Amino acid sequence: MAMQLFIGGACAGKRDAVTSRFPSASWHRLEAGQPLINSQQALAANTPLVITGVLEWLGALLERDDNDTQRQQWQNDITQLCQRAEGLNAALIIIASEVGRGVVPMQPEQRRLRDLNGWFTQDATAQADQVWYIRHGLVMAVK
Repeated sequence: MAMQLFIGGACAGKRDAVTSRFPSASWHRLEAGQPLINSQQALAANTPLVITGVLEWLGALLERDDNDTQRQQWQNDITQLCQRAEGLNAALIIIASEVGRGVVPMQPEQRRLRDLNGWFTQDATAQADQVWYIRHGLVMAVK
């Protein structure tokens, strides 16, 4: 099974798109302050796993000031999650929010959150077999 990334703005239809494609999936919300790799505990054989809560999870990383270390860690975690999911014949699906298409916030922490989100989605895209962009309920394959 492959990793898939679904990305789009708030209320764009991401959950509906994932639910229709993976009706038997289990869902796991990332916990603030916990490493991404902890999501592997929610993996089950032959059962797709949907990971949500990326933006909120990244928000908890704002307390730290080591972007490169954080990014390297989640890159490694994504690789390990993909390998574990493949070993269990389980699709891995990540739902991420698009936040880079609006007014640039004045607050430095909000700009940094958008940077972290952009880097995360780039890294997830690089490892995903399929990437879907959802806008107004329309699902477009971009990779």
